[in-house]
Amino acid sequence: MSKVEQNTKLDLERIVFIGRTFEEYMDMFSLSMEELKGKRILDCPAGACSFTAVGNKLGLDVTACDIAYYHSIEDLENKGLQDIEHAMEHMEKAKNNYMWDDFKDIEGLREHRLRALKDCVNDMREANERYVPVTLPSLPFKDAEFDMILSAHFLFMYADRLDYQFHITTLKELLRVSKEEIRIFPLVDLEGKRYEYLDHLVSYLTESGCTVEEVKVPYEFQKNANSMLKIKI
Repeated sequence: MSKVEQNTKLDLERIVFIGRTFEEYMDMFSLSMEELKGKRILDCPAGACSFTAVGNKLGLDVTACDIAYYHSIEDLENKGLQDIEHAMEHMEKAKNNYMWDDFKDIEGLREHRLRALKDCVNDMREANERYVPVTLPSLPFKDAEFDMILSAHFLFMYADRLDYQFHITTLKELLRVSKEEIRIFPLVDLEGKRYEYLDHLVSYLTESGCTVEEVKVPYEFQKNANSMLKIKI
């Protein structure tokens, strides 16, 4: 076992293993099946999302990567169930910060999160090679290995604990393994405020030769979290 694996195994309590459904991903990233077919897609970091599980069953070519995958499937499933219950308790207190059009209520949200977790862990049992353990900002993939990379609820959300340099280093690595496009959602932090260094980051990407666009998407659960960054390589 490598030092990285030893360290991450010790950190299971610090990992939140909660995911979104395939349908949520399609809306968060404003995707259609037509534009996904025939492409190699990476979900990074994927957590307990069901995009990889459902996508592959629908004939797509999706790989998931996350620091959580250093842990056993059984541990992750148990952690996911605990995390969902913990999150639902928190949601009860903070529900005014969210839009409930799609989920209706907390029970509806719980059902979505449980479905995503179930689809994810079942697929991990059937096709574990699709779930690659990684420790960002480093990725174990070849240059331009994926046509499209999707990155949800990670980079800008945790601006309070992941600094600008981490964002830049991670983006460089995503650019390295991507051939065509990267989409990042959302563009706000946990308080719903636009990531303060987003304009700097867009300038960096533009100067690196990328075409960058902020795109409104048909998904808004956390208030103000309704746009993504679309980066064309």
